Amino acid sequence: MLLSKGFEVEMYTGTPQGEIVGLSDRIVAELEGFVREPDSRNVEYTTAPLCNYDRLLCALVKPRRTLRSALNEWGNYTLIPGSTLSLGESDCFYRSDPNNPYHTYIEQTYGTTVVTASIHINIGISDPQQLMQAIRLVRVEAPLYLALSASSPFLDGQPTGHHSTRWSVFPQTPKQVPLFESHSHYIDWTEEQLALGTMYNVRHLWSSVRPNGDRRPYNLNRLELRICDLVVNPVALLAVTALLEARLWQMLEDPSLDPLEQSDFPASSRGSDLVALTAENEAAAAHRSLEASLRHWKTGEQISAHDWIIQLYQEVWPVAKRRGFSCFLSPVKKILQEGNTAQQWLRQHEQGLSSRQIIQQAIAAMEKQEKEFEDKLCQPSLVA
Repeated sequence: MLLSKGFEVEMYTGTPQGEIVGLSDRIVAELEGFVREPDSRNVEYTTAPLCNYDRLLCALVKPRRTLRSALNEWGNYTLIPGSTLSLGESDCFYRSDPNNPYHTYIEQTYGTTVVTASIHINIGISDPQQLMQAIRLVRVEAPLYLALSASSPFLDGQPTGHHSTRWSVFPQTPKQVPLFESHSHYIDWTEEQLALGTMYNVRHLWSSVRPNGDRRPYNLNRLELRICDLVVNPVALLAVTALLEARLWQMLEDPSLDPLEQSDFPASSRGSDLVALTAENEAAAAHRSLEASLRHWKTGEQISAHDWIIQLYQEVWPVAKRRGFSCFLSPVKKILQEGNTAQQWLRQHEQGLSSRQIIQQAIAAMEKQEKEFEDKLCQPSLVA
């Protein structure tokens, strides 16, 4: 039995030329399974929690094919890869729901720094103390998942100098989020933030990873990794997810695998030291992704994101193999060899392509890839 997994997928809509166009009002009104974001230029769909990776692949692809079909009917519209407003209009906010007070708060407080597209990976863990331990572990390793997924090197038509411009500008809120020592610590901290006004509501915890559930902070049933840029290749996304699941199984099998237990930092300041180290690592991963120099949470020693991921991959491969999903983990090696989306786009830019040409090529490639996946993998089985 595997852990349950679900995705929240945020994507931009627009034209094949790369212009991003706000269509979320019509999408939400006419199609099931899609919800608004505060800005109308992106829309979100959520996959049901599934354990099986083959079914997850179809669950990722099918809503996008449904959405594409509707976009084609409405005009010359398509889906746009990338996690930022790559080609322009980052100075304008297009409200999707002007009457929503939470959206008003977001626009007035953060502006277009929140108008990004990303993948949130949810992994089911029902025991609250195991969940808190998982969140501690994933928090200090979240920069590695950002490094694998980075796909936002452009903003307003220009390279920004960051591989994940999204995470470099995204308002992480509240500014100081501790490593939660227990479920009760998380409850007390959340109640305090709501009382102080540093959180607008229980959803207003925008950090790299957070607990999730039906009635936060009290009823929890899953870990939500929020740091990843949009990964449009479903096989690559499942590989990142498999790395995460394998690491969590390793932790569940070895309860001593806990940053608050295994780190070399002094016990008296370990939690705050790890939070500070992780913040530095997140910034470095947003800047240079797989090329970033990070500090390992166990020892504080420098290591490249690329080499750290190789180490982690080798550690968890036997876990994934034993549980029967190592084939979904193996494409991580391809990302390490070929580079993530941001690195590939920046190489093309260095070779002379404009950001618009790069995005246009990526739009066409994404649509072709989705069609191939649907044709090969998401058709009903034929019964002889």
